[in-house]
Amino acid sequence: MPKVTLPQLPVSGIFAIMKPSGPTSMSVINDLKQLVGNSRLFVEADKLEKRGKGKIPIRGKRAREVVKIGQGGTLDPLADGVLVVGVGKGTKRLNEFLDCVKEYRTTALLGCETDTYDSEGSRVRVAPWRHVTREAVESALNKFRGEIHQAPPIFSALKMEGRPLYEYARKGIPLPRPIEKRKVTIHSLDILEWKGSDHQFRWPEKEFTSDEKKAMEKALEGVEENPIIKDELEPAVGDESPTAFVLSMKVSGGTYVRSIVHDLGHAVGSAAHVVTLTRSRQGRFALEPVADSEDKGCVPWDVFSRASESEGDVGEDGWTQWERKVVDRLEIVEGPRPQKTS
Repeated sequence: MPKVTLPQLPVSGIFAIMKPSGPTSMSVINDLKQLVGNSRLFVEADKLEKRGKGKIPIRGKRAREVVKIGQGGTLDPLADGVLVVGVGKGTKRLNEFLDCVKEYRTTALLGCETDTYDSEGSRVRVAPWRHVTREAVESALNKFRGEIHQAPPIFSALKMEGRPLYEYARKGIPLPRPIEKRKVTIHSLDILEWKGSDHQFRWPEKEFTSDEKKAMEKALEGVEENPIIKDELEPAVGDESPTAFVLSMKVSGGTYVRSIVHDLGHAVGSAAHVVTLTRSRQGRFALEPVADSEDKGCVPWDVFSRASESEGDVGEDGWTQWERKVVDRLEIVEGPRPQKTS
């Protein structure tokens, strides 16, 4: 195995991890910080010796003094896939990943829309779905390709006049003006797989109460004419599952994948929400790097999970397994690039 040598330590850099579905992006970064802050790859050896290895504070001045670490574009808890991480002066380069082109795979489930536009939320409305064919979805996708103007979900942390949008919806406060739409570019958008009813996905069990629906209607009064949120039930047929399908897309920074699925549901005369979401590419970092290109792969999260329990033995090259995996995929921002020698 080639020996990895780093002539000058510590380094600052950028690498990507494969975030799992479930935890928040912030919790993943905080867990990662415990390893990074105790590694001579990113922290000066004399500081490590003086401080000793141990738990790293996750916020405050002392945390910043140990090591700076951040991520270049949050993924929702439901989502998995590429999460770009910056360490040291690499954090100053993370902005370029906010606006870069990204690629996603997402599974849409018809017949139900939720407050968060995904399966983590509560059912707001159910609608007929059996009439929706693959051909109908294919046709509707045309209006979502190219340059479009997209409204963020009303249940989001974006603020309007100092108040998060979700507060208007939850408290029944009329929006003072329409939610500002964002111009985004959908470079490609296609059906990757038509699952039909052959899947295990289900609508969320938790649903909006009548009071919560009235509050949301009240919030929308200022921007929509006679907003009414009501269920449109269709007769059940056995235990048939609502139609699901997988979309692949290549989009500009700032695109809300959940909004595309939500709006697509309306476009085919139904309702829809996201049940799986994978970011497969963020700039030059990808789950499946293209050979003979500038692409870089991602470090699987289980590498860090195992290291958090036990860092394991140090190899002949002087690194533990997780450090070696990072070095192999690291873009050096300050300091020499890792060199491999036989």
